[in-house]
Amino acid sequence: MWATTINEPARQVPLYGEYEVVVLGGGPAGIVAAASAARAGRKTLLIERYGFLGGMGTAAGVTNFCGLHGNVYGEAVRLVQGMATDLLARIDHLNGLNAPHLILGKVFAQAYDTAAYKIAADELLASHKVHILFHALGAGVVMGNDRRIDVLMVETKAGRQAVRAEIFIDCSGDGDLAVWAGAPFEIGDEHGHPMYPSMMLRLNGIDPAKAGDAWRTIPQLMEKATAAGTHKFPRKSAIVRPQKSGIEWRVNFTQVAREDGHAINGVEPDDLTRGEIEGRKQALAAFEFLRTVPGFEKSYIVDLPPQLGIRETRRIRGGYQLSGEDVLGCASFEDSIGVNGWPIEAHVAGDVIFTFPPIPESRGYNELPYRMLVPEGVDNLLVAGRCASMTHEGQSAARVSGACFVMGEAAGSAAALALSGNRIPRDIPIEKLQETLKQQGAFIGLDQPVPKGL
Repeated sequence: MWATTINEPARQVPLYGEYEVVVLGGGPAGIVAAASAARAGRKTLLIERYGFLGGMGTAAGVTNFCGLHGNVYGEAVRLVQGMATDLLARIDHLNGLNAPHLILGKVFAQAYDTAAYKIAADELLASHKVHILFHALGAGVVMGNDRRIDVLMVETKAGRQAVRAEIFIDCSGDGDLAVWAGAPFEIGDEHGHPMYPSMMLRLNGIDPAKAGDAWRTIPQLMEKATAAGTHKFPRKSAIVRPQKSGIEWRVNFTQVAREDGHAINGVEPDDLTRGEIEGRKQALAAFEFLRTVPGFEKSYIVDLPPQLGIRETRRIRGGYQLSGEDVLGCASFEDSIGVNGWPIEAHVAGDVIFTFPPIPESRGYNELPYRMLVPEGVDNLLVAGRCASMTHEGQSAARVSGACFVMGEAAGSAAALALSGNRIPRDIPIEKLQETLKQQGAFIGLDQPVPKGL
């Protein structure tokens, strides 16, 4: 009979380095968390599993910033500033940033070129002297005591190595570091089912003049194809939009599920494996349908991203869980560190359902409390990004890149503030953090002025 566990021999793990702040994960939250801590003069290391930055925005081919803007009393305005403004300016300088485009007639999103995003993120971190370790996969922690992380273990091409820090920031998206340290977490809805992942793709060879505003007509063409039995789609709502060059469009018709119909679980290895294969099958089927659309007849797949697009896995429990009611009620918090202007975006079986705060009656955005970045049970850790402390519904809104930028900048600034005052992150003076974020142009909340324009 085969054993179900293996005893791994003890070994001496080389120490890669010692830092004041270590950030795990190089998505939007991780990029600005590391840059913010380093800007404050702290020796900072950013660890990323791939050889490039951007998180789901590059690794999953999302190619679209959501949540930078909000609908404020009926007017679309840019809400997220600070370090994100610097990053977007660098992408734009590389001619990789589209003008904002309207979603559902209510809120703006902004597309970008993934190569430009990768280069701009490299430049941003270099400008603040952030140390970077690419191709390093987090593998576990060694605790100094029950409440304090001593080192993070990473697997590299040189084998296992250890990284020591005074403060860690978990921007892994999956809450890996926090879970290894013993922080409590939740997955999915009340039944444990997360939101459905998707496989993006990009097409080239489109005739822009012939395609026109194809995103307006494609839903009707999908309905006709479904009725005729020529094509079957895994979800109703489709994304088909042009990139900076009109000959290239990004596409998402996909929704990846288990055999039982529930969403693939992004922290289950077998689920992820099946999901990648199924995602590519769905992407191919979407491409075959699009070849029947005017302007797409000669198109071809130019890119399938390195991985499936994961929307939700673990959510770490912190001092406060941002809820769906907070999003729809445009909640305010005394410990606000910025805002989220994206609505609830629920990826349910076969569809995507958006739920907005009242428009134009409401200010259209909710504040994000610092407490959602502070996990229970671990003293020298902050969590930022889609794995921060939120309910299933709250996360369906504040998981997007705009809110991740806000959380990341606050986490990096908070870590630096804690170090300067010899405190743990939970005990920093929130007023000082808010003042720091205001000085950096990153803070909106508690009746601070909202920037005008896009």
